[in-house]
Amino acid sequence: MAVELSFCVVNTDQRELLLRCLDAIAAEREQLDFETEVLVLDNASRDGSATAARRHALAPEVIALQRRRGKGENDTALLKRATGRYALLLNEDTELRPGAVATLRKALEDDQRAAAAGARLLRPDGTPQPSAWRFPSPTTALIGALFLHKRFTVQSRGSKTRRVDWAQSAALLVRTDAAREIEWFDPAFFVYSDEVDFCRRLRDAGWRTLYVPAAEVVHHEQLSTGPVPARRIVELSRNRDRYMRKHHSAGAAAAVRVLTAWAYAVRSIAALALPGHDPRRYWRHVTATLRPDRGEGLREAAIEHNRGRRL
Repeated sequence: MAVELSFCVVNTDQRELLLRCLDAIAAEREQLDFETEVLVLDNASRDGSATAARRHALAPEVIALQRRRGKGENDTALLKRATGRYALLLNEDTELRPGAVATLRKALEDDQRAAAAGARLLRPDGTPQPSAWRFPSPTTALIGALFLHKRFTVQSRGSKTRRVDWAQSAALLVRTDAAREIEWFDPAFFVYSDEVDFCRRLRDAGWRTLYVPAAEVVHHEQLSTGPVPARRIVELSRNRDRYMRKHHSAGAAAAVRVLTAWAYAVRSIAALALPGHDPRRYWRHVTATLRPDRGEGLREAAIEHNRGRRL
């Protein structure tokens, strides 16, 4: 029987979260009436993740890298390896809730011009997490500078499936033929803005992206709360600027840098009086946003990691 859907999981040094992700996939597979496969790409982890994945009851196909790579490049590798008509991209820090897979697939089956469907992401306490937005532009940056982004930029609202500009790739069902048509993810985006660029190129090719709130996925956000936050801030800033320069003018990119830096500067000042907020972290966003060509990000961290593995 032909494979209908490929589960595609990228993992980086998160063995316990990966195993929970695979447990949730196993529970979902039992409820599906179509053929699936499970692919795990281990991003040169040092915590035994690849071995643990191979020993899991799912017996997934494990691609164990010897050199750490970026998220977009790894998602592309999985999409190319997948044999299903659909590929469900998952971070290792996600847990599918019952019925999520069938619901996402039905959304794409019902809309033949939709190439991607994003799930409703939930924090571990069950509260919703923003997971779909309008494409970045000077207008959305101005909205952010006026602190109206939750109302006008965030699109993951409501209880019905709706069209959105882009959805987070932590749990994103992709039509593999459409991904092939636009030549996959752009490897220039090491991490952050990779799915924004992907959904933008899908739209430019005549496809749509959907937000499907009935499909729920718990997202532990290890990438957002893990170590070396300064490097994550640098990577976030440089790839936001890369997206703007790729899809807009140099002037538009400059406007977004200034407006975004302003919003973070205001947050930094407010954080001086607000308990539980770190003004220094907001100020790191200001400096990284204004000079995205400076500093070391996650790409440099991966280079250091790879050098260490050769010692």
